[in-house]
Amino acid sequence: MKAIMLGGALSLVLSLALTPAVARFFLRKGLGQPIHDDMPMHQVKQGTPTMGGSAVIAAAAVGYLVAHLLSGAGPSASGVLVLFLLVGLGVVGFLDDYLKITRERNLGLRGRTKLIGQTLVAVVFAVLAVRLPDADGLTPASTFVSFMRDLPGLQLGAVVFVVWALFMVSATSNGVNLIDGMDGLSAGTCTLVFAGYTIISVWQFKQSCATAGLPGCYHVRDPYDLAILACSLAAACAGFLWWNANPARIFIGDTGALGLGGAIAGLAITSRTELLLVVIGGLFVAANASVILQRGYFKLTRRLTGTPRRIFLNSPIQHHFALKGWPEITIVIRFWIIGGILVAAGVGMFYAEWLTYS
Repeated sequence: MKAIMLGGALSLVLSLALTPAVARFFLRKGLGQPIHDDMPMHQVKQGTPTMGGSAVIAAAAVGYLVAHLLSGAGPSASGVLVLFLLVGLGVVGFLDDYLKITRERNLGLRGRTKLIGQTLVAVVFAVLAVRLPDADGLTPASTFVSFMRDLPGLQLGAVVFVVWALFMVSATSNGVNLIDGMDGLSAGTCTLVFAGYTIISVWQFKQSCATAGLPGCYHVRDPYDLAILACSLAAACAGFLWWNANPARIFIGDTGALGLGGAIAGLAITSRTELLLVVIGGLFVAANASVILQRGYFKLTRRLTGTPRRIFLNSPIQHHFALKGWPEITIVIRFWIIGGILVAAGVGMFYAEWLTYS
């Protein structure tokens, strides 16, 4: 457990120290966040440094790698692949953020270009995740659909698995991106989700079939290494949250949102808890669903009645409550509470499923 604690501690300290330095650097360079005209309540945030996700990604990656260096063990294939998702999608988000700022409008990469970047990173991850077996023949990912573990009879095959992994990565990274937009909301939510996956990975390590061999043991390749990475990510997000809490001195940006979302999906895939992510990451699901419902209802009512209507005052869902007059800090704290309950429910479901074997 020392490496897990060490990775978390290093990532926390690095994030706390690096974030304000990054904020000052971006501020000197004039790299501030442009605000959409349809969000007048957020105009006061115009010019706040963005791309703060670069500090989170750097802190988590360095904490994870140094923890391995000091413990004398090298990173696993599973950990490196999730780290690849984190950094790769972070680069896509960084380019999107940079173009938004330099063009001085809230438009970055074209939707198609952004999707191509996400697709390339996700496909490389998915292909490698089922092609790197260890001595026991376990690969970082499985071609079975999983809930708390692989579900028998629901094997996708290699090609369909790549499509499934692409969907998961895209949905989760976009979900984190959508839940962003209020001081501390995405960073706090991601802290909770990564903490949940730290607990799950530690439990899988303790009950691994490679060590325990008991009924209900887990056929997961590198649970201990995934716990180190998940703890490093949780700590890096918590350190960033110190500076991102209302009033934020820096925003996480698409750099952090896409990278962290990809890492969450990667942890779900490599820990064989893909469908459980719907519970643990329920706020991301709600953000995606609110946008889909809003657009779908708008187009449907326009086609049927000629007068388009909306379900929400604005979407994603947190902006609906902002336009209803809720203070931003109230929305953020209440969403944190909901997110914490969902993570606790997901971890509880995971543990309850294991109890059925005892």
